[in-house]
Amino acid sequence: MPSPTFVFSVIVATLYGAAFHLVSGGDARRLALFLLASWLGFALGHSAGEVLGVTLLDIGPLHMLSATVGAWLALVVARVLTR
Repeated sequence: MPSPTFVFSVIVATLYGAAFHLVSGGDARRLALFLLASWLGFALGHSAGEVLGVTLLDIGPLHMLSATVGAWLALVVARVLTR
């Protein structure tokens, strides 16, 4: 059974990817790309926050600020690369 932190992270990252797709538009393939980019960016951002010791806006063991920044950066990069 996955931990509550993991489930919350997946839900938030999925919402970020879906919201970005809603704003930028596209077909189902772009939605899948944005979801993958958001999940990957969220995980990398959380890991960077762990390594750098960022404790601003932490929710339990989740480094929410750095994870959010990582997800949005990954989404913007995915959007720029698919133009």
